[in-house]
Amino acid sequence: MQTKRVILETDQHGRLLHQPQLPPNIRMEAIFLLPEDRKKEKRRRKPSSAIKGKGKILGDIVSPVVPPEDWEALQ
Repeated sequence: MQTKRVILETDQHGRLLHQPQLPPNIRMEAIFLLPEDRKKEKRRRKPSSAIKGKGKILGDIVSPVVPPEDWEALQ
């Protein structure tokens, strides 16, 4: 079985805008996957404007707070 990916577009009535060129005299199976609506995507949350930009880094944010000897995962 060979596959061929074709993106189809429709007008406001559901009619195809451009018909793809297909091989003659063949039998084929079509599975239609509809892309999800972009409006359903979750919006990224933003901090409140009351606290935005007021945070300060006061120390090392890369090194662990406790030494590796105290980690349960390493024992």
